[in-house]
Amino acid sequence: MSEEKEKGFVVKDRRMFSPEGRPEEPPRAEPAEQPAQEAPAAREREPQAPLPEINFPTFVASLNASALVHLGVIEDPVSGKAEKNLPMAKQTIDILSMLQQKTSGNLSADEEGMLKSILYDLRILYVKEKG
Repeated sequence: MSEEKEKGFVVKDRRMFSPEGRPEEPPRAEPAEQPAQEAPAAREREPQAPLPEINFPTFVASLNASALVHLGVIEDPVSGKAEKNLPMAKQTIDILSMLQQKTSGNLSADEEGMLKSILYDLRILYVKEKG
């Protein structure tokens, strides 16, 4: 029999958190060649702000911000324009309403109050926009 060498594989850990659970920056790959001229924006990249802690209030706040973008109350961070998308706003409000129903009795008083207040405000804004 001929002796065959087994082909192995390489595992590269690309997790964004340290073993202790702290956020880490992913390792940066070294470019093969540097372009002759880089755009100024590419050279002067600012470090990103750390992401907020993931918990129920920040999750609800992110859904609130999404609904406000869809209602045209705040600018879309990507386009920089305030545009209305009422079906998406309604869907986000419905998601928050579902969360309120599914988490009933499992939230702190502050979390419950925050969710109730956000839903009230979003519903009022939606009705005004819907006309």
